[in-house]
Amino acid sequence: MKKILAVMGSPRRDGNTNTILDRLIFGAKEAGVDCEKVDLNTLKMSPCIECGGCNETGICIIKDDMTPIYQKIATADWVILASPIFFYNITSRTQALIERSQACWAGKYLLKRGPYGGRRRKGIFISLGATKGKLLFDGVTRTVRYFFDAIDADFEGALLYRGIDTKGAINKHPSALNEAQELGGCVARGDDVSNLPYLYRP
Repeated sequence: MKKILAVMGSPRRDGNTNTILDRLIFGAKEAGVDCEKVDLNTLKMSPCIECGGCNETGICIIKDDMTPIYQKIATADWVILASPIFFYNITSRTQALIERSQACWAGKYLLKRGPYGGRRRKGIFISLGATKGKLLFDGVTRTVRYFFDAIDADFEGALLYRGIDTKGAINKHPSALNEAQELGGCVARGDDVSNLPYLYRP
């Protein structure tokens, strides 16, 4: 059975990002596959301190709540990363997760260890922003693309929604929740998601 890891990077409890991620999880469960959800806001996790300690081993020397997440990623078939936009960027907790993937990057590119956890996986990004700026998601999708590369995940696409600000606003969107639910089902069944018209591909 596929293992899906869903990572929630919003500090707002029961906010829009959490709502749409939960709908994707619901779609996966409806298709018969459970998801493990990690809420970064509940964890004590340092950003990368650029000490270089992982260069020799591919293992981060910082021992905190990020430590078990490495194993969760290593055994996952899909990683779903969700973060709202703060000042045209991902949240600080999401950024810390990505920075700490430097250990995975070192293992891959410096130590030539092969695919992380002995397997490749797939990745999906979910993001919501209050403004409707044309370039709103350009920077973050590039960042997430390199995160997925470090953890040996093929970036399958992103659910991106503009103009979502106040709490509960995602519930008024005409299609977002249904799209997330459908995507969750596709992920669980192993369907080809490349034909989904609402999925952005960088």
